[in-house]
Amino acid sequence: MLFSELNLPAALAQGVADVDYVAMTPVQAASLPAILAGGDVIAEAHTGSGKTAAFALGLLAALEPGFSTVQGLVLCPTRELADQVSREIRRLARAIPNVKVLTLCGGVPLRPQLASLSHLPHIVVGTPGRVQELIERQVLPLDTVKVLVLDEADRMLDMGFEETIELVVSAVPSARQTLLFSATIPAAIRAVSRRLQRAPLDVSIDDAELRPEIEQRFYKVEGDQKLAALRALLLDCQAESAVVFCNTRHEVRSVESYLVSNDFPALALHGDLEQREREEMLVRFANRSCTVLVASDVAARGLDIADLALVVNYELASDADTHLHRIGRTARAGRSGLALNLCASRDSGRLRAICEANDATVQWSVLPKAQGQPAPAPFVTLVIDAGRQDKLRPGDLLGALTGGAGLPADAVGKIDVFATRSYVAIAREAVDSARRGLRAGKIKGRNFRVRELSI
Repeated sequence: MLFSELNLPAALAQGVADVDYVAMTPVQAASLPAILAGGDVIAEAHTGSGKTAAFALGLLAALEPGFSTVQGLVLCPTRELADQVSREIRRLARAIPNVKVLTLCGGVPLRPQLASLSHLPHIVVGTPGRVQELIERQVLPLDTVKVLVLDEADRMLDMGFEETIELVVSAVPSARQTLLFSATIPAAIRAVSRRLQRAPLDVSIDDAELRPEIEQRFYKVEGDQKLAALRALLLDCQAESAVVFCNTRHEVRSVESYLVSNDFPALALHGDLEQREREEMLVRFANRSCTVLVASDVAARGLDIADLALVVNYELASDADTHLHRIGRTARAGRSGLALNLCASRDSGRLRAICEANDATVQWSVLPKAQGQPAPAPFVTLVIDAGRQDKLRPGDLLGALTGGAGLPADAVGKIDVFATRSYVAIAREAVDSARRGLRAGKIKGRNFRVRELSI
């Protein structure tokens, strides 16, 4: 099914065309007609299935931009996922005038969020705890919400948000559309659906033939040999983007420290980071300014990198579902993927459970010899101290770089514009020219501070 077959408002159809969406994913084809008709939907949808675009189109189709009220609310389990959802909604809404999308998450200062609420947004995307806090402060009225979205509902329940969600939902009109998306739909999610939804369309795609091709390799490695084995594997693969999964924060920090000391452009993603640090790490990884991200499962929730080449399980996941979630990140949009698993003798029970769940048999691989040196990241990230609040758009930055700074278009990579900051990936060999050009020239007639983010 094609997006052009949908009866979308003209401006929204233009937004879909601008992001080059043509054919729908199975989840989108099954859910979007009902969503656009105003019906409730419960959908089993994994990260990378196209679910965000599905409910984003539903939110935007129901929107009345002329009314400065909160008309849509999206609840997400993590700040990272909330940021990604907000960016997707803004991308699709680009052709609709004066749409305000506000991200409200914990772990960041409250004062700027309170200031943003002085002019109410049309759509709020947030984590349950922060949204509840703002409701209790009586600064976030939700009595005009028409569409409620629960994204990755299973994760929110796993994180203990069920009571908070109930409190948030109690502030939303009962006469609303409710969209619930979850990677799995166990009994607990069904119970939530029964309480919050009215005769929802149940979307469950038999994706046996659509599952990505993921090659898994298993290596027998005891604990004291794991760091050296990881180095050898990363050198052998020379992947432009790899996520290394660990089970504890201590292990995340230890592995990242070892990789950096061995000249890998690596960053550690864990729960002790401040929000800005987390944002900047994810930006650098997504724009290929960092090639290796070492992460725990909790910290990596919401991580969605389109071209992730490699996943390494430095430590096996505690259960089969988490293992599948990890390795599934490396094969998106029809691409194949590679997952490498380091297995110690103490991991035999977990390995058995993972294989049973996948109906697979382990075939052991031989570790390669460590040869060569890590390749540098192909891009470097420049940060500009200006963003959406300064009316800055990606096109403004691209124009300043290819115009005033004189860079070729292929030297400019991914551009991310946040509320008060913007990040631009620049080809490594062109970064000095880009930095000088931006500092010497102007962006939209103004001078802004420009600096480089380094590993």
